[in-house]
Amino acid sequence: MEYGYSIIMGIFAGAILLYAGIMAISKDYTILPLRVRVSVKPKNPKKYTTQLAKIIALVACAPALSALVGLWNVAAAAIVLICAVIFFIWLGIKIVPFDKD
Repeated sequence: MEYGYSIIMGIFAGAILLYAGIMAISKDYTILPLRVRVSVKPKNPKKYTTQLAKIIALVACAPALSALVGLWNVAAAAIVLICAVIFFIWLGIKIVPFDKD
């Protein structure tokens, strides 16, 4: 299976993007895992869920980008995945405002 890494990363990126889409459409705070709901108590859960969905959708681009690079070279794809996850989390936190309210 020459393109197994790319197929798995593509499916993984699609699953993360689907989860972000469900979060953004439903705006349901209870869709988050219990560990997160216990540690984070936002004053406006719907807005928090929407903002978090934007960051999750942005981070879903990392495995998608890695899947594309994986068609060429799997070792380079692993490096791209790590660097892209770090970059997209940083970018998401800079772009999406989390208000204190």
